[in-house]
Amino acid sequence: MRRKDKKIQDQKVIDEIFLKNKVCRIGFVDDNKPYVISMNYGYQENLIYVHSALEGRKIEIIQKNNSVCVEIADAIEVVDAEKACDFTTKYRSLVCEGKIHFLADLGEKREALERIMLHHTGNSNWNMPDPAIEKIAVMKIVLQTISGKISG
Repeated sequence: MRRKDKKIQDQKVIDEIFLKNKVCRIGFVDDNKPYVISMNYGYQENLIYVHSALEGRKIEIIQKNNSVCVEIADAIEVVDAEKACDFTTKYRSLVCEGKIHFLADLGEKREALERIMLHHTGNSNWNMPDPAIEKIAVMKIVLQTISGKISG
């Protein structure tokens, strides 16, 4: 990171950013081309859980290359100024690198979905029938690096 004064080093702040936000952007590599999508997620200690349909471009990419980059940003505020060069933006952001893995075990998938629901609703006690869980892809991203930045 070029601006060391903007680096977030406090793990509590990093966890707060993960837990406060509900949507992340995930970057994939598709035959040397970038592909980025927004997804809701659940977070737990250097793990991000996501889910999707069982087929589609994202699934095909993961099967070929499970390296991902995840971005989360919050507290975004544009600060107006008299001169164009004096405009700035206040924000907090995280950029993470990791590996995304499909969960096959029904119990693991259920726990991941419960983590996503807990993240979004504060409640993990939901009725999730096995046939419904079997019809979706559930993945975990094991974060290998986390870089946080704050401005303003």
